[in-house]
Amino acid sequence: MSAKRVVVLDTETTGMSPGEGHRVVEIGCVELLSLKSGERRQWYLNPEREIPPEATRIHGIDDARVAAAPKFREIAAEFLEFLGDSPLVIHNAAFDHGFLNAELARVPLPGIPSDRLIDTLPLAKRRFPGASASLDALCKRFRIDTTQRTLHGALLDAELLTEVYIELLGGSQFRLQLEATHEPVAGGPATGLVAEPGSLPREERPFVEPRVWPLSPDEERAHLAFLEKIQRESGGCLWAAGEGVPHG
Repeated sequence: MSAKRVVVLDTETTGMSPGEGHRVVEIGCVELLSLKSGERRQWYLNPEREIPPEATRIHGIDDARVAAAPKFREIAAEFLEFLGDSPLVIHNAAFDHGFLNAELARVPLPGIPSDRLIDTLPLAKRRFPGASASLDALCKRFRIDTTQRTLHGALLDAELLTEVYIELLGGSQFRLQLEATHEPVAGGPATGLVAEPGSLPREERPFVEPRVWPLSPDEERAHLAFLEKIQRESGGCLWAAGEGVPHG
């Protein structure tokens, strides 16, 4: 079975709204192939405007750091090539999606369709109603190490979100199966371990065919004797059907 590819993505920006002229200063991406980490990409960008001090306090990126960095239009083709046609996993997707499409419009290039997005924020809210669904809160809930996250960073946050996304889809059950087989878990979501873009995936963990444990002849005899005892003492035994136990 071919690997199902998604790209986990995060951005850092100069502010909260592209409509107010704010721009992207960092993009971080992590490739997932059937929920196994692949390539990572990171772009620091010259936003062609001043970075406000309040933004720098969040992500640590100041004007000097990106003065010699490429402008978005200079990396747009490389960025889109890396994304390909893969679904994009983003936390609070509307924020990053809005900024990326604003940057693409300036090039100009077509925007990213919203039906490619897998937003982990509503997924987390559905999984844990009433609880905080911030990336920090989810990392704490899933015991994901955040000691390196003294500041926000697009690549670091994409790496953390990758772990959160895997946990939201089943966590260790996926990892154990993938380590053993390197294949997607049977019976996962319709897209093959990937939440359907533009919708919330089902919360149920994927169905895994139960292992059959054959009984020894002695165990089979003991089992039938126990069913016969239930049959005698209660006058009926649902489990006796098809087991060769006489029904009174």
